[in-house]
Amino acid sequence: MHFEYNEPSVGGQFLMTMDHPSFARYFFGERKQKLLAIVWNRGPAQVITVDEVAYTFPENAFLSLNVSHSFRLERPADALVWQFNREFYCIIDHDHEVSCAGLLFYGWRGIEPIFPIAADIRQFDLLAQVFREEFKTQDNIQGEMLRVLLKRLVIKLTRLAKKQYLDNAISEPELDTVRQFNVLVENNYKKLHQVQDYAKLMFKSPKTLSNLFARYGQKSPLLIISERILLEGKRQLIYTDRPNGEIAFDLGFEEPAHFSRFFKKMTGHSPSDFRKNLKGQLEGGRHTKPMVVT
Repeated sequence: MHFEYNEPSVGGQFLMTMDHPSFARYFFGERKQKLLAIVWNRGPAQVITVDEVAYTFPENAFLSLNVSHSFRLERPADALVWQFNREFYCIIDHDHEVSCAGLLFYGWRGIEPIFPIAADIRQFDLLAQVFREEFKTQDNIQGEMLRVLLKRLVIKLTRLAKKQYLDNAISEPELDTVRQFNVLVENNYKKLHQVQDYAKLMFKSPKTLSNLFARYGQKSPLLIISERILLEGKRQLIYTDRPNGEIAFDLGFEEPAHFSRFFKKMTGHSPSDFRKNLKGQLEGGRHTKPMVVT
């Protein structure tokens, strides 16, 4: 079952897919559709493959995925997927309402599930029913009603993520700093590779940022930047035929050799070997790893 709402005047798009036998999304093949996604596995644990890495997707868990994630599900019929673009609802412009930028989306923790409790699951089930009704109701306030429901969904998941993954001792100003850093990295990782570059934008010292992330047991700011660059490099090696040198320049490296050294330091493989090994893995089957919850 697939529902879609479009706002042609501004390019807004909101999609909901459920009970669908063959759902999959490939960013590099659909680059015009820049959609954030929320995926809810309503059936037993299954496999979700994100950027060609397979993870165990636990029962009743949620995942929030960014516009550049490619993903497919082992049993898409068991999942409910919401997708929306910034023209429909911009989480950056409305961050004061939902506080999800840099936490639910564009966060530093990678592919990790959000687990609702039984009472939450009942609420999400009811919310899904209301979504279905609103998608079928075509009137002049349909878009606003869908935005209200989407905002409720995002707020509920953001609250669960904070409770599940963040130390209660973290203050709101400190959390805002963490979230701001994550969003800046997402928007600038191709041209800004050093912590001091981001510290300058935030009017803070690199040491202040490093101490903040260390205090709450998070990855270091430099590692967050490096892993984001690496992720994009992997995506381009997987999903495009671009030569290594072109990928290197796109990611802000002055020389292809600099990118190769960076990639090998991070992965243990050269970009060329990574691409070749991946093809062998795709032909011979893949190892599935669990999502790590801390």
